[in-house]
Amino acid sequence: MCQIYSGTEPELYQCVSRSVRINGVVTSLRLELRFWQILDEISAGEGFSTPQFLGKIYDEVVAQRGDIPNFASLLRVICAVYLEKQIGLHTTLNEAQTRSRLVS
Repeated sequence: MCQIYSGTEPELYQCVSRSVRINGVVTSLRLELRFWQILDEISAGEGFSTPQFLGKIYDEVVAQRGDIPNFASLLRVICAVYLEKQIGLHTTLNEAQTRSRLVS
């Protein structure tokens, strides 16, 4: 079973930086290539370029919560949620915390 995961192509977890404009400010985001691929797919599915999608996500989260302590981490979690929805699995925070306690 571990070969499925340990055999992951190194290129997929290579960090890639992209410059994006958020609220009129150009910033650099550093994510693993696979996360960028997933974000590109999500963005295209929503009808946006990736920079447009990231700007909209940023604006929506700031409007809802007022702050984003770690935007790169948020994007990784968005990718995980997207993949969960693709396979029909979407866990709430409580479900995830319960599963985490069962595993530890």
